[in-house]
Amino acid sequence: MSFKGMRDGLNTQVQNEIYSSYLYLSMAAYFHSNNLNGFAHWMRLQSSEEMGHAMKIYDYIIQRGGRVQLKEIKKPPHDFKSVKEVMEKTLAHEQSVTQCFHELYEQAAKQKDYATQSFLQWFINEQVEEEAAVNEILQKLYLIADKSSSILYLDKEMKKRATSS
Repeated sequence: MSFKGMRDGLNTQVQNEIYSSYLYLSMAAYFHSNNLNGFAHWMRLQSSEEMGHAMKIYDYIIQRGGRVQLKEIKKPPHDFKSVKEVMEKTLAHEQSVTQCFHELYEQAAKQKDYATQSFLQWFINEQVEEEAAVNEILQKLYLIADKSSSILYLDKEMKKRATSS
């Protein structure tokens, strides 16, 4: 089987991951503008992690003898109504990314591209963690509603995120 079909899908996923990085950097800027530096810190680490994912796929395409073809990255939104809205959009975005990886995995299975299936399994596992982390934050936001003192406490907790995976 030719790697070409998978290469095209993986190139699109590089674009998706770079967009994710750009989106989270935009969200970090929103948080910085509202003096929520803990949330900004969390989003900056998330942005960095997404760029790392893009590069992991980039390198895999090259290892398989494919050519990376970078695509246009659309402008992310930059105005948000609340912390809760940002995290809701983050969860929806992560769910969309998960769906993209599932589709790539299905394509690799149909093409009997076992190497790519194995490669993609890491991302599928990572997406479970990504969605769970964002959902945990979102559930806390639902519990505290719009209580500013609680949001400030959660902001302080968000700053404790040490590294991205």
